[in-house]
Amino acid sequence: MAEDPIAQSEIAALTRRFEQVQEKTDREFGIVKSDLTALRLQVGNLDQKVGNLDEKLGKLDEKLDEKVGELAGQVRDLNEKIDRNQAQIVELLTALVGRDPGTA
Repeated sequence: MAEDPIAQSEIAALTRRFEQVQEKTDREFGIVKSDLTALRLQVGNLDQKVGNLDEKLGKLDEKLDEKVGELAGQVRDLNEKIDRNQAQIVELLTALVGRDPGTA
């Protein structure tokens, strides 16, 4: 069977095109793979940063709770002091009732 030179030429051209496309696909796959690796690293870094932020927020929340507790204690103390002062005012006013203003 004699080989057809035109068919052989067509096969060679198709083979070259296939190989070129294969090389281009391999290069593009390599680029995508590299980009994916970089993206994985970025996601890992972001995950670590989110973890650090979560830890910092937890500490801030604890400090805030502590400060709120301190302020609540101070408000209670001030309320007690106000109550004592009001009681003293009432006592003094009660003692003054019925007295001659000129003798006080």
